[in-house]
Amino acid sequence: MRVVHILFLHQTGSRNPLGVNSNYDKLPFHQYYSIKDLIGFRLVLRLLGYMCFFSPWLLGDPENFITANPLVTPVHIQPEWYFLFAYAILRSIPDKLGGVIALAASVAILYVIGFCGAYQIKGIPFYPLRKPLF
Repeated sequence: MRVVHILFLHQTGSRNPLGVNSNYDKLPFHQYYSIKDLIGFRLVLRLLGYMCFFSPWLLGDPENFITANPLVTPVHIQPEWYFLFAYAILRSIPDKLGGVIALAASVAILYVIGFCGAYQIKGIPFYPLRKPLF
């Protein structure tokens, strides 16, 4: 659809509100623009092919050449914000079992707090002096 649209646009023009014949300065689309685009595509493909075959590491990242250390997590790898607490717990405890137990305990605390009893503290809107602040 795009190619047909551009073809008709170059053949007939976009608008001619006065009805004046304006075909005297138009170039035919197929011969001139098609050949120009084909030459441009061939040039770009040759440049990319040259880069791909003769210097493949030209646009590569230098960090790909650093030897991997399985004991250290790379600096640029970080979890999403909602997993940061678990990531910090697991990195701070060197023992795997201890880290898993600490992670399970940190999540279990959230469940235990709900059963601890009624809270005596009310929210800010219920204190008379803090109502204007709220």
